[in-house]
Amino acid sequence: MEAVFKNDTVLIKALKQGEEKAYNFLINNYQQKLHTYAYGLTKDFDLAEDVVQNIFIYLWKNRLSLKDNFSIKNYLYRAIYNECIDYYRKKKAVTALEKKYIDALNYIVEEENESSMEKLIYLVKREIENLPPKCKQTFLLSKQDGLTNIEIAEYLNVSIKSVEAHITKAFSILRKTVGDKMDGVLFILFGIDKNKITSN
Repeated sequence: MEAVFKNDTVLIKALKQGEEKAYNFLINNYQQKLHTYAYGLTKDFDLAEDVVQNIFIYLWKNRLSLKDNFSIKNYLYRAIYNECIDYYRKKKAVTALEKKYIDALNYIVEEENESSMEKLIYLVKREIENLPPKCKQTFLLSKQDGLTNIEIAEYLNVSIKSVEAHITKAFSILRKTVGDKMDGVLFILFGIDKNKITSN
């Protein structure tokens, strides 16, 4: 049976004492969530996996330097964020648009706990599924498949204004569900390709 730690102070104390059950508790409770978050930043499954593993190893090796009273969750998410963004910046220059969505995702992490973040993602997916058929198709062609409005209009044999109207309607519905956090959630779902995410 998995050990349960009632708060971070108890957990940190156990980590400092080298208790393996405390380390296993961290992995069991955070590994999948952190991987989802890291993947949202990198769009690279293996890289996300490596980043999460490295953060856990680093935390264990440096457990004696942990403060006695701080948020383990915030520490882990911030570490993942910093690691992924450092990698991303080394790989290529971050454009203003990309920075917007990186910051939006970080805002979610700072404002929400991990279960709330998963709930937001679920809500957005549900709202997309419940969009009117034509609206949903147009929205996914734009955000998921990365087609431009002109390409969508040609593909569906409709006017560009019709395409724009459907996308605007989709964004309006999604904003009612998640408000200012929509950019960050769409970042997780669709990445930061310039054609895929363009808020109206």
